[in-house]
Amino acid sequence: MTPSVRRTRRMLQLAGVGAAALLTLSACSSSSGSSKPASDTSGSPKLSGTVTVFAAASLQESFTALGKEFEKQHPGTKVTFSFGGSDTLAASITGGAPADVFAAASPKTMATVTDAKDAAGAPVTFVRNQLEIATLPGNPDKVASLKDLTKPGLKVVLCDKTVPCGAAAQKALTASHLKLTPVSDEQDVKSALNKVELKEADAAVVYKTDVHAAGDKVEGVEFPESATAINDYPIALLKNAKNAGTAKAFIALVRSAEGQKVLGEAGFLKP
Repeated sequence: MTPSVRRTRRMLQLAGVGAAALLTLSACSSSSGSSKPASDTSGSPKLSGTVTVFAAASLQESFTALGKEFEKQHPGTKVTFSFGGSDTLAASITGGAPADVFAAASPKTMATVTDAKDAAGAPVTFVRNQLEIATLPGNPDKVASLKDLTKPGLKVVLCDKTVPCGAAAQKALTASHLKLTPVSDEQDVKSALNKVELKEADAAVVYKTDVHAAGDKVEGVEFPESATAINDYPIALLKNAKNAGTAKAFIALVRSAEGQKVLGEAGFLKP
């Protein structure tokens, strides 16, 4: 074989190896390129924007914590809250106030919204709450029962009867055949508790969760009649929600094991 023939064959062999390498590289590139979009599209759509949540005052601490967790899990989102008496919030929603989610402290106040057809779908109970007596630190008036709140001269605060915590307190008093005249009727449970914290009242009937949140500012006294007046807390997506997708995700967090843990640690009962 002549030197020129050998050179030609060698060049053809090298060309074949190069072509094979190019084909392999091309296949790998094509494979990795196609796998990336599949990976990107397999996840849920990215959440963004603001979610406006109207929630019962007793949810303030736990929902604030869940809102921060939600924003951490979904960068680009923001959760804003309006806390207050459930009846007032319900009236605001039916009056056209912009909100995405409503979490009420009773089915009755939620019914105000559903009856007006302002909810998207049926509300779901996500926690329950039980009443407790909040007294001054050290319980100087020796309050040991619901009946003790009827002592002459004792300044007691209740939530207004139209507010879930007030309706529950009245139910417990009725079940105990007790009559109590409060020094004031407050529009939400935080306002009732605040009267005791500021020493403007000797005791208040609030939720266990509020006594828990107040720490050493008050002392809690449990009473058996509270078992007759446990409130269910429903949550619902609102019909006019401007950010329904992100709002649904927030509701999902509230109902998740993670959300239930936060609520349970705050003193709420399981639904």
